[in-house]
Amino acid sequence: MTSAPRLILASTSVYRRELLGRLRLPFTVERPQVDEGPLPGELPVPRAQRLALAKAAAVAANHPHCVVIGADQVATCEGRILDKPGGAAAARQQLAAQSGRAVQFHSAVAVVHTERGISDCFADLTTVIFRTLSAAEIEAYIAADQPFDCAGSLRSEGLGVVLCERIEAGDPTGLIGLPLIRLAASLRSCGYALP
Repeated sequence: MTSAPRLILASTSVYRRELLGRLRLPFTVERPQVDEGPLPGELPVPRAQRLALAKAAAVAANHPHCVVIGADQVATCEGRILDKPGGAAAARQQLAAQSGRAVQFHSAVAVVHTERGISDCFADLTTVIFRTLSAAEIEAYIAADQPFDCAGSLRSEGLGVVLCERIEAGDPTGLIGLPLIRLAASLRSCGYALP
């Protein structure tokens, strides 16, 4: 039996790196050079899938013998896309708007192996229902967690979980940005030995 190809994560996200590490497969990390700007009229799921595939393809172009994983997440609240806030003021606005509401997190993953002509792209949905948040709770959370690099200002693997009333998910890792259940199935089809 031939060995599985080298695995590359086309992301510098610490959260995705930690999640992929759970599968106990050796992998390297490479930053994809991709314009992440939205296209006019683009819906959340197609946007997340387009960006996940673009990230994987950008890295795979230089590594055709490797399997490359790209990922992207788009959060929406009442039809409005919530990007990464980048700072405290935007995070404050996002969290106030999400207070007492449902937010959908669409996590897309692409697995590309150019040499074998493999391209698998899928999306996972997690819905978070936020508690009704006071201004003081929002300020305390922002100061403690600084969720400026998280879609919708929710660092669910940190203190952000206390902002939630409930989480509805088919895959609990999807909210963090790399749904491992479906990813594991995709990697098995590429020849990786997983239980």
